[in-house]
Amino acid sequence: MSIFTGSGVAIVTPFSDSGVNFDTFGKLIDFQIEQGTDAIVVCGTTGEPSTMTAREKEAAIAFAVERANKRVPVVAGTGGNNTAAVIEASRRAQALGANALLIVTPYYNKCTQAGAVAHYNAVADAVDLPIIVYNVPSRTSFNILPDTLLKMSEHPNIAAVKEASGNISQITEMFRLCAGNLDFYSGNDDHIFALLALGGKGVISVVANVAPRDTHELVAAFLRGDIAASRDLQFRLNPLVRALFSEVNPIPAKAALNLMGFDMGDPRMPLTRISEGNLEKLRTAMIDYGIRIKG
Repeated sequence: MSIFTGSGVAIVTPFSDSGVNFDTFGKLIDFQIEQGTDAIVVCGTTGEPSTMTAREKEAAIAFAVERANKRVPVVAGTGGNNTAAVIEASRRAQALGANALLIVTPYYNKCTQAGAVAHYNAVADAVDLPIIVYNVPSRTSFNILPDTLLKMSEHPNIAAVKEASGNISQITEMFRLCAGNLDFYSGNDDHIFALLALGGKGVISVVANVAPRDTHELVAAFLRGDIAASRDLQFRLNPLVRALFSEVNPIPAKAALNLMGFDMGDPRMPLTRISEGNLEKLRTAMIDYGIRIKG
């Protein structure tokens, strides 16, 4: 049930006063595909789903599926901390034509490792789509342990993991236990090369929003055996990655796309606009990278 190889963009959701700005959203999707992005991940963390209504999320998923038009897979973020609600959202995403689901670990409830397995199995039983487990302890305060991931991998619909713990020792153990059962995607843009070296399939990326061609090429170069080129692209991207995480994601990513001329609007509260100081650092990093600034 392999979903994609390469760079999947965790795409930013543009907003207007009336809701999702679908005109800009369509331009973003086209831009990504034209620049070589290998999958569109809609309503992931970077897309601000926690401040979108259920209707807005469904509309965004449906729009992404239609706009992508089978050019690349569309992965729908349907995670949450209410298992019944995640099942409902996942079934709806399947009906809307999503190719796969990205499901973050439950947050706030503080479930046990066994509870996480039960949660994912319940969702996986309810759909016929491949599921990417998203482990991001910095956001959720819950960390999937390697033995837990091994148990999850036994379900035929659990196909991959987006690993964003930043713990290379843990990630290496996950590969040791689960390689062959799960595909691995880096959840940290500064660790893409490292996960590829362990056997990863690619990345679900924030930096791909502004540098899609190079993020795709970083993975492609590694997989065709040009290790030096892949490593050099990782080194080149890292200052831009740091600027994009100068404040909570997706505040800087949305600001960067506004600078590139996309009408993104502001983040939804409780997120706020990027500070003036960090905006200037971001602008400088983008110019140094060679990204054309329009705003």
